[in-house]
Amino acid sequence: MLAGIDTHKDTLALAVIDDAGRPVVVTELANTEAGFDALEQLLTRHTVRRVGIEGSGNYGRGVAVRLVLAGGIDVVEVPPSLTSRERSGRPGAGKTDPVDAVAIARLTAREPGLPPVRLAVGQAADLRALADYRAQLVAERTALASRTHAELHGLRPGYQRQVKRLTGPTFISAAKDLLAGDDSIRAQLTRRRLTRLAQLTAEIQEVTGLISAAVERVKTGLTDVYGLGPVSAATILGEVADIRRYRSRHAFAAANGTAPIPASSGRTTRHRLNRSGNRQLNRVLYTIAITQIRADTEGRAYYQRKRAEGKSGREAIRCLKRRLSDVVYKTLHEDLAAGRAPAPAAAGR
Repeated sequence: MLAGIDTHKDTLALAVIDDAGRPVVVTELANTEAGFDALEQLLTRHTVRRVGIEGSGNYGRGVAVRLVLAGGIDVVEVPPSLTSRERSGRPGAGKTDPVDAVAIARLTAREPGLPPVRLAVGQAADLRALADYRAQLVAERTALASRTHAELHGLRPGYQRQVKRLTGPTFISAAKDLLAGDDSIRAQLTRRRLTRLAQLTAEIQEVTGLISAAVERVKTGLTDVYGLGPVSAATILGEVADIRRYRSRHAFAAANGTAPIPASSGRTTRHRLNRSGNRQLNRVLYTIAITQIRADTEGRAYYQRKRAEGKSGREAIRCLKRRLSDVVYKTLHEDLAAGRAPAPAAAGR
């Protein structure tokens, strides 16, 4: 038997199917510890050998951790895009949680290459939480800085000659000085925004320090890669969790969106950009690629070779990202062999 689970905040839609894809059990359980107990009993009763979960990194994290730690069952992640295509291939069924659970179960039976669920626990969970929180702060600061720039332009045209950006204490102080003596409502609100920008900048620096310390404790070889600093390393370690989830470097590249998608037809052989996969990992690889291109590195030499072959700048960057994906994959395996991988936590963590 095989099973599929569609996860939500309050409920888990479960479908158990036989080898022919016919539903044997379709039900809903509470997304609680009691629901997990009932789920385990049901899976044991029907001798389920493989379970697919959609959303194991979000509302399905708890049930994924429970099933993995219980052992004896292969637990894999099913991407929502696959579920949508499976459901649309069966017109008339509509869109309900049980229908999705059946679709997930059938994909679990049919797709042998589905990756194991991502379980960021222990140090990996801490690194992911820190990296996500820092990214949230940076996004908030970017949005606030854009609005503040617009307000300053209206209040003090030409201010940009003295205030180049609003991400450093010196420039924020200079912007406040420009508004000194102005008691208009817009000026008061802009000063509030500048104060908040200073707070965000200070907090970003504080969280960056926490990330650096946490990555230092892991002692990963990722930080030896040119252009890959502690923040990027924390993002990779938190998102990947366990490199053994990926059966090969090609599977890892497909998962992070750097593997090109074939788009050939007739006599035309070409590939197109892959916009799927883990976008956080993809963004980190892009940052590393750009950093290496700007310096005298092997990455820059590789990029220039691809340009000499006739590839456009974007195509050459894509090729470099794919190469860097292999470097990250190899480094994470070296970390694992040397015992430097983030340590797992206990079941209740």
